[in-house]
Amino acid sequence: MAELTPMMQQYLTIKEENPGTILLFRLGDFYEMFDADAIVASSILDITLTTRDRGKDESERTPMCGVPYHSVEAYIARLIAKGLKVAICEQTEDPALAKGIVKREVVRIITPGTVLESSLMDEGRNNYLACLMLDGETAALAYTDVSSGEFYATSIADPVTDNLVHSVCSELGRFLPREVLLCGDSIHNKHLRSFIQDKLCCTVTELPDPVQNGEARVTGYFDCTLKDKGLEEKPLLVSSLAALIAYLGTLKLFSTELGVPSVLTVYDQHRFMELDLTARRNMELTESLQSGERKGTLLWVLDYTGSSIGARLLRSWIEKPLTSAGDIVRRQHAVGELFDQGIVRSELTSALNKLPDIERLVARIVYGTGSAREMRALSGACGRVPSIIEILKPMKTAMLCEWRNLCDPMEDIFTRLEAAICDEPPFSIREGGFIREGYNEEVDRLRALMTDSKGVIAAMEQSEKEKTGIKSLKIGYNKVFGYYIEVSKSYIPQVPDSYIRKQTLANCERYITGELKELEGSVLSASDKLVALEGELFQELRLWITENAHRIKRTAVALAHVDVLSSLAEAAVKNRYICPVVDHSDVLQIEDGRHPVVEKMLSDGLFVANDTHLSYQDRSAIITGPNMAGKSTYMRQVALITLMAQIGSFIPAKAARIGVVDRIFTRIGASDDLAGGRSTFMVEMTEVADILHHATKQSLIILDEVGRGTSTFDGMSVARAVLEYISSKIGAKTLFATHYHELTDLEEQLSGVKNYNIAVKKRGDEIVFLRRIVSGGADDSFGVEVAKMAGLPDAVISRAKTILRELEEQGHVSDRPSKRKPVADTPQISLESLAAEELRQSLLKIDVNTLTPIEALNLLHSLRKKAESSV
Repeated sequence: MAELTPMMQQYLTIKEENPGTILLFRLGDFYEMFDADAIVASSILDITLTTRDRGKDESERTPMCGVPYHSVEAYIARLIAKGLKVAICEQTEDPALAKGIVKREVVRIITPGTVLESSLMDEGRNNYLACLMLDGETAALAYTDVSSGEFYATSIADPVTDNLVHSVCSELGRFLPREVLLCGDSIHNKHLRSFIQDKLCCTVTELPDPVQNGEARVTGYFDCTLKDKGLEEKPLLVSSLAALIAYLGTLKLFSTELGVPSVLTVYDQHRFMELDLTARRNMELTESLQSGERKGTLLWVLDYTGSSIGARLLRSWIEKPLTSAGDIVRRQHAVGELFDQGIVRSELTSALNKLPDIERLVARIVYGTGSAREMRALSGACGRVPSIIEILKPMKTAMLCEWRNLCDPMEDIFTRLEAAICDEPPFSIREGGFIREGYNEEVDRLRALMTDSKGVIAAMEQSEKEKTGIKSLKIGYNKVFGYYIEVSKSYIPQVPDSYIRKQTLANCERYITGELKELEGSVLSASDKLVALEGELFQELRLWITENAHRIKRTAVALAHVDVLSSLAEAAVKNRYICPVVDHSDVLQIEDGRHPVVEKMLSDGLFVANDTHLSYQDRSAIITGPNMAGKSTYMRQVALITLMAQIGSFIPAKAARIGVVDRIFTRIGASDDLAGGRSTFMVEMTEVADILHHATKQSLIILDEVGRGTSTFDGMSVARAVLEYISSKIGAKTLFATHYHELTDLEEQLSGVKNYNIAVKKRGDEIVFLRRIVSGGADDSFGVEVAKMAGLPDAVISRAKTILRELEEQGHVSDRPSKRKPVADTPQISLESLAAEELRQSLLKIDVNTLTPIEALNLLHSLRKKAESSV
């Protein structure tokens, strides 16, 4: 260390104190990175990697790269997107006043889960940091979005380790955190770590050491008792919250003297419908399967929110459907009232449109990362609240009245901020210039002195001319002497004794006076004094906003709920939705249901509606029909309508009764996991196994083409066994789409199983999809015809038809049961009339690879009957 330059010594000391981060080290107008940090950052940021002297030995050079301080956020965003942590090291003293090396320290550590800057976040979604603890049969999960001050916590208990891990994964999938802290036994759970890193693509941070004084941390942070939050008998959950709070402290995100506007919600995981990542992906709730974009999703259909706070809450509702019919109906009543009150809804839409993001504005101001622009935006938001309260006055439903009453007019906040902050404040408070004229007398005086300094100097110059009679007298300025009075040689005898000679030139003399030096001090220091004073006034405002942060946040939450309820009502009006009956029955009955996304994507707006009738008596629907006829669309439609009903939304149907489901499971489409060493069929079977292990009688299961990834006999056997297990053992409401027409026999063999098919008309070689779900099984899959529609060459289609006819004539298993060779055509063998050789020959003629299971059973039964009759 002694051989290094003082600056490098300082850098390495700070770097050692902040391991695991990319250290942005402030040097003048740049943030510099050195050594390994520079190598990593230069690659990610695509900036030039250079070197500089490392110490006394000039041959030793260290890698370095840098970015301008004024555009650093864009570079931080790219580092965060790669899952890295960034430590911001600032100069904490004025370089002009520093003796030796300028003092520096880390003022903030930014991680993927603790971003505050608006440029680094999606304003329409939360940015969660999660903390996970495992201890035997119990798991504790705590979450926070530091940008909005939200905290959530829940405990999960299950004696079966696999079930516990599955529930934890589902819960993590509900919040989709950007960063996860692993504590206790969770550090060593490989399945959880793999899920978090590979499926959620999260940054993982290990916290192996237990947090001391956990209870005191939690109660102090939230200013509550454990009993207030229902935490008195949940020590593991307290520890998880304490670890989360302690981690935030290490990132310098808050100071104890300020307090943090945070709201803690401790919830029961069963309050919400469970949706695993597979179900969320297949149902395209917030991201489309093809592009990962918002368009083409349920969120895209329902989002008529005007504010960022409303958009985030709507996304949260979609990701967390309710399981209490009472809570759902309360939301329905509020949506229904806004649905009926078109004028009120229109006024709300206008009032909420582009409402500033109150939650995140307050968080940035309190945490010290906000500027005068944030205060100005907060002022604008507060100014709108009284009108919104007034619009809501006629509302009578319980939920709308509740949120209206929680809205604080915040007139005092609006008035003070409006008086303090100018209309267009500069980007940084370091520059000053953001305090409005008239707010502070000293600011006005200093600003006038700065802006009118030339006038002040000119007035003094004229005054001195009049007092001395020296017409050529003038006041000038240079960096060496500051302000001076210049008198030409011919007028030197008239110079007063109070003038102090400062400089002699060829044609003139320069003087100073006490009055001039005093004015100089005022003029030259006015800028620094003004910036410092405005900074002090800003901190006063910041502390005052912090004191009122709970009022502001409570109002923000209320406005977000009003925005979402209004959005759902607007979607219902525009898309012709109806209010479903939601209860705790086992009925799922939909009349003329429509797919909410597909119908909106259709240019002509014509969508063929279909009915759905499921209950415990008719709990499993086998759906057969051609490819491209709409089986998958229909099944997703049922799942989406069910989910929409359970978030309190109206639904696309003529009428409906929705019995609350605890979970929705989906197994749709073909995909592999080659990196994980899993084939398409293995992925399919893994997903099916997950469903069979965790579905309940109250679940809704969507299964599409189970067993198609392997041979016909294997696949059909698995598909049948799966359907039998679900129907007889689990009893869940199930939609089961298949091309194995043999499975339609289950309608007569299993109670609760019904056959449906997608209606199709065939005209010659052409087929027309009617998109209608009708009772009964399909008699054809039209695979060759669909292949023709896809554009396969005519020669291939012709050859396929020839091969298909040959297979049907030979009695091979096909997807065309009406043309399948009947079981009666199978040769019957008499053991009585055949000798041993003849029996052998007859058995050899049977192609066991083409027999269907039912044909094989019939043949075996026939042989046994013959054997019995020959005895």
